[in-house]
Amino acid sequence: MDKSRVKFGTSGIRGLVTDMTDKLCYAYTLSFLAYLRETQVIELGSDVAVAGDLRKSTPQIMNAVAAAVIDAGYKVINAGLVPTPALTLYGMKHKIPSLMVTGSHIPDDRNGIKFNKPSGEVLKDDEQGILGQNPVLNDSLFDQHENLLKLDYLPALNAEIEAQYIQRYLDFFPADTLASLKIGVYQHSSVARELMPKIFKGLGAEVVNLGWSDAFISVDTEAIRPEDVELAAKWSKEYAFDCIISTDGDADRPLVSDENGEWLRGDVAGILVAKYLQADAVVTPVSSNSALEKSNFFTKISRTRIGSPYVITAMDSVTDLETVVGYEANGGFLLNTPVSLANNTLSALPTRDAVLVPLSILAQAKQKQCTVSELLKTLPPRYTYSDRIKNFPSELSAKILQTLQTGSLAQDAAELNRLFAGEIAEAVAMNNTDGVRITLNNDEVIHLRASGNAPELRCYTEADSYQRAQTLNQLCIQHMLGWNQ
Repeated sequence: MDKSRVKFGTSGIRGLVTDMTDKLCYAYTLSFLAYLRETQVIELGSDVAVAGDLRKSTPQIMNAVAAAVIDAGYKVINAGLVPTPALTLYGMKHKIPSLMVTGSHIPDDRNGIKFNKPSGEVLKDDEQGILGQNPVLNDSLFDQHENLLKLDYLPALNAEIEAQYIQRYLDFFPADTLASLKIGVYQHSSVARELMPKIFKGLGAEVVNLGWSDAFISVDTEAIRPEDVELAAKWSKEYAFDCIISTDGDADRPLVSDENGEWLRGDVAGILVAKYLQADAVVTPVSSNSALEKSNFFTKISRTRIGSPYVITAMDSVTDLETVVGYEANGGFLLNTPVSLANNTLSALPTRDAVLVPLSILAQAKQKQCTVSELLKTLPPRYTYSDRIKNFPSELSAKILQTLQTGSLAQDAAELNRLFAGEIAEAVAMNNTDGVRITLNNDEVIHLRASGNAPELRCYTEADSYQRAQTLNQLCIQHMLGWNQ
């Protein structure tokens, strides 16, 4: 584990598939279980649920995880290929740990394992405890290439995990919530591609399935591919949808479009969902749209570093308000407390969830008898845009951020002026909560941050129009690429 290039990211490990050998995945799983045993979270012989996404490398990694569970003295529950929130929900309900084999939105040549305690996601305080274990490996299980000799550690599929997740939403929302609505489900290679239509149809919608892919497609809900923008516009025009819905690979981040096929920003969708659920307190990372504060919808708002563990920790600290929720700019929505509407109660699920977002937005639009685009106009006009520079050396990201984080505001303003040559306004405020967030004197925002699980530099921008936010983002990326020139 120490020698490997597979490292902890958000809530687990990620790396190149070529580095994620059976033995390495086995070792990380042993360490996770040893940590839970050491902290008296589980007892020997307990059940442990294992699931995965649709990457071609996932079945082999699931087998390695299952081998570790059995070798450590626990029982495997095979949840199959289901969304991360479905697995987490099952684990929390039955008070057992769970492991999700997924690389989320990153390309197919990479994968990962997300770790969940019986109470939900592992947090940053757990990370060092897991890495601090020194598991004893059973070398007799492997060949000389660190591959397992047996490929059948997973037991028969337990279909309860998927069924429980579907029923969660059919029980909470009225049966006619989506009646008269026509919804497109962009299936691609999302692990929820067959599950989502069951939920939407169960709530009365007419559903058209779109874009099934046998090959894995890396859909990043924060940096939407141009081809997905074009597809949504084409499909919307062809089918006259009220909405198109999709998710990332492991279905903890949603994509939701309006009736014109324009994808909603996750940090805007989060505001609408929180309002529909009548939230008292909202927690979101520092990169999210400031329309949250400008809306004046909520009693308490907290800002955190980017990553669900930080959002969960901050939600847990709110003990004086009844309904506490969180969301991220990638669209994932977290429910830290139960919510009751129309005499139905939705249990807490403090992990990113993709399904709750479109259901809440469409239910709200139907209540107001408006389209999704009209619903968006009920929010303050504030627009965000995000993109990333792929294969951007981590060392260069660190250098750029360190230059800005350690300089004074005047020094940073001068450096930005040098880079942008007068193409942006003057910097008047800096926030180093996570990366560098720069506020300009015209209220525009540039936020730079290195990805925690891939060699990428992410850029978030905010302005009073979508076009300006996009232009500002493109300018920023252009100049980051030329930082050393």
